[in-house]
Amino acid sequence: MPIVNRVAEFHADITAWRREIHAHPELLYDVHRTAALVADKLRSFGCDEVVTGIGQTGVVGVIKGRKGSSGKTIGLRADMDALPIEEANDLPYKSTVAGKMHACGHDGHTAMLLGAARYLAETRNFDGTVVVIFQPAEEGGAGAKAMLDDGLADRFGLDEVYGMHNYPGMPVGEFGIRAGPIMAAADYITIDIEGVGAHAARPHLGIDTVLVGAHIITAIQSIVSRNVDPLKSAVVSITIVQAGTADNVIPQTVRLRGTARTLDEGVRVMLEQRLRTLVENTAAAFGAKATLTYRRNYPVLVNHDKETAFAASVASQIVGGERVDTDLPPMMGAEDFSFMLNTRPGAFIWVGNGDSAGLHHPSYNFNDDAIPVGTSYWVKLVETALPA
Repeated sequence: MPIVNRVAEFHADITAWRREIHAHPELLYDVHRTAALVADKLRSFGCDEVVTGIGQTGVVGVIKGRKGSSGKTIGLRADMDALPIEEANDLPYKSTVAGKMHACGHDGHTAMLLGAARYLAETRNFDGTVVVIFQPAEEGGAGAKAMLDDGLADRFGLDEVYGMHNYPGMPVGEFGIRAGPIMAAADYITIDIEGVGAHAARPHLGIDTVLVGAHIITAIQSIVSRNVDPLKSAVVSITIVQAGTADNVIPQTVRLRGTARTLDEGVRVMLEQRLRTLVENTAAAFGAKATLTYRRNYPVLVNHDKETAFAASVASQIVGGERVDTDLPPMMGAEDFSFMLNTRPGAFIWVGNGDSAGLHHPSYNFNDDAIPVGTSYWVKLVETALPA
């Protein structure tokens, strides 16, 4: 593979940074140690500007090319946060923090972008400006939105923005991408049911909220099977049932919680409407009352056509066109890079992580063999988009 030679020389250093981050995982916006490491590295590389505290704990580095005549600025984004999972791996760099681990590879994402920043600051073989973006709170905290709300796009003059994520099961040295929707909107569902509490031996004197909840769980599965176009996608999953305090008491209230996933805004709107109708009317049929709280979280991640084709062409420079899947199937997982793509044109690409455990699994580990591939992609993207 035509890995950038200088990047190959950095491989050991980037691996060491990745393992240092892996050993000290932090959650959501509480990524102070990781952010400090990133900022220190960017300063040592000689970035023209290093800004901290964007979106609470985000870090931004600005690198200007040898030429600035193009006036174009490209953003490259990596996420820094870990997950509340106990690591199952026995590694020399295993998590040192109980109940926290880098189970999604954000340690690798951060390290690869640091490697690219080091190279770009050293060579500056491009015409324009590169903004390297290190984001907190991707795992449910909408850190991308927080950074945008803090003025990220306008303050640094972003014209385009690109993201990358590792893909377990895809061989190292391969990429996957597609134009249009590639990752789902992720919304939160809370259903509060109120009936009439009673002794479990005298259910006829109450209104059984557990029974109502069971019927609601069953009823709302009909939305995907009977209301969504079979050629489109949606998922409704109830994952938490909070009910009762004793074996012999029918509870007065029950709370159900879960998630709804969609790849189309029209389906998203319909899903919310149908959920509300089924929840309220199913409860009413039993004489109970139920209220749906539907909280929109991450929007659909939609890759822009032109930028997707460009990203695929850059990946092909690294690994060859035959190792770049430009029709990767969409997935129902969510990514808050979607907020950035709703603000600026760009694309989100997947890089192979080899035969590893899946994302968010306690045995997951980022594959360090992917480092030269991902880092070279960032470098070639900049040098191709901003030719000197």
